[in-house]
Amino acid sequence: MKVIDKSFYNDIRTILQKARNKAYSTVNTAMVEAYWNIGKRIVEEEQKGKERADYGTHLIKNLSVELQEDFGKGFSVANLKNFRQFYLTFKDNKKSYTLCSRLSWSHIRLIMRMDNLKMREYYLKEAKSQEWSVRQLQRNINSHYYERLLSSPDKEESDTVEKGNVAYPLFRKRSLLCSIFLV
Repeated sequence: MKVIDKSFYNDIRTILQKARNKAYSTVNTAMVEAYWNIGKRIVEEEQKGKERADYGTHLIKNLSVELQEDFGKGFSVANLKNFRQFYLTFKDNKKSYTLCSRLSWSHIRLIMRMDNLKMREYYLKEAKSQEWSVRQLQRNINSHYYERLLSSPDKEESDTVEKGNVAYPLFRKRSLLCSIFLV
């Protein structure tokens, strides 16, 4: 058996890794979009044009049972409620929804729990632009990273955060430093 040139093998390996990453990203985007649309349909069906949904319809519970029969796990009552919350959280903000489609469902679930709109937008932008893992995002949320930046004595820095201009170079350094010191 002839030995394969290491450089050749590494090229093939890189091609396959890029293809896998692209496929994962495409599937993730499609699923996040599907979850948003499921949430939208649940809200439409629950409310049927009214301001609020009627109580006692058990729509989500019944939908969960049927979806699990057809599609298996992943459509529990809790997940369907998350899909509904996802739609309700981002339905009026196209910019945020666009960022959501570029993040994983795990990222989105963490961010949509926040009540503060500016905080949500900040973490959406930073998670995407800094390519934070879910663990990094959770750590930054738990350490009140956003609030600490807002309360920074550096007026220019806190103004930049408040205005949502997160491409400020200091953030990258701070994010890295925070990650190092919080580990």
